[in-house]
Amino acid sequence: MVTNELIGCEPDMLLMETEENIERASRALKAMSHPLRLRILCTLGNKEVNVQDIVECVGTSQSNISQHLAILRDKGILASRKDANRVFYRVSDARTLRLIHMMQEVFCTAP
Repeated sequence: MVTNELIGCEPDMLLMETEENIERASRALKAMSHPLRLRILCTLGNKEVNVQDIVECVGTSQSNISQHLAILRDKGILASRKDANRVFYRVSDARTLRLIHMMQEVFCTAP
């Protein structure tokens, strides 16, 4: 039997030991791995933004944005709500939002 001590894991480092958490993290990272989807997530940040504003900020067609929004929504990364003829999106999980902020700190600031 392999214990955590034998493989060099500290007990505090095992926060993601359950399969559910590992699967959730994997889905989130896969969904964010496409440059356009990552750009969408950075545009959203901690705000709720409608599709047209996302299109204007990201700079591609609405149909392209809609396809990527659907992927992010299907993976549980985004939540949406409809108000009349407008659809608004937001990051649905605070952990994903923290991850986006950490990536911005690491990759979007001068070294």
